[in-house]
Amino acid sequence: MPEPIPRLIPPICSKVMAARHSSTIYDVLDLMIIGGGKMGQALAQGMLSAKVVKAEALGIVEVSEALRADLTQRFPRCSVSEHPLPASSTIIAVKPGDIERVAASLKSESKQRVLSIAAGVSTAALEVWLGGRPLVIRAMPNTPAMHGIGMTALCGGRYVGESDIEWAKSLMSAVGKVAVVKESQIDAITAVSGSGPAYVFLVAEAMIEAAVAEGLSWELASELVTQTIYGAGAMLADGSQSPTILRQNVTSPGGTTAAALAALEESALRAAFAKAVTRAKQRSAEITAELFKH
Repeated sequence: MPEPIPRLIPPICSKVMAARHSSTIYDVLDLMIIGGGKMGQALAQGMLSAKVVKAEALGIVEVSEALRADLTQRFPRCSVSEHPLPASSTIIAVKPGDIERVAASLKSESKQRVLSIAAGVSTAALEVWLGGRPLVIRAMPNTPAMHGIGMTALCGGRYVGESDIEWAKSLMSAVGKVAVVKESQIDAITAVSGSGPAYVFLVAEAMIEAAVAEGLSWELASELVTQTIYGAGAMLADGSQSPTILRQNVTSPGGTTAAALAALEESALRAAFAKAVTRAKQRSAEITAELFKH
């Protein structure tokens, strides 16, 4: 068994703790989530539901007063605070532009585990901003994580061991599937998986608009397209057959599907997706360079 991570108390918050709604008091929390937005809330809900962490041992840090009030209502047994709380591990779930400031507030906690879900922020940048030899894990989840069916890619920094990766996997598995990858692959994964849901939503928009143009009501078209994409996704997730085989199975020679697919191929659909993924990958790399010049 790996040795437990030391529970250190950062000076910024040693003076106060958020009020507890339970008889159990944790002087040092097991986990702190910095950022109480949609993804932060999804992670908190998923981990609590999966019993990865106890509510009394979970803290959520959020600068917005209105959002803190909502978080207190939604997570009544957790600690909700405006400032970082004493915790043995941290998830940073803020916008990329805010992460350097957040990391600076955690410098005295550089021995704790820190998992970042900020797009474009490298482990090297986090290690510099945190100082020392921090245990940094970078994660790239996607928005279906908010429904517990996301896909997350993980990579570790220079000082991370296998037990740290397993810890990160246990957290992110609460909101979907997890793959451990090399950091050199993260930009491509961001382009495919991180941005991927938007591609599917655009396809849905286009299909609905086409259906309406053919005389269907928007309501009926939306229902047809939504259920079709949901069902097709479920067939893919089954994993028993590849996308190519599934496509071939539904495409009869000379039939309607064959005619439709021929039109899509004539419109260079594959090339359009290839261009989209390449451009998204390039932008991911650009964001990394803009955030951390080293």
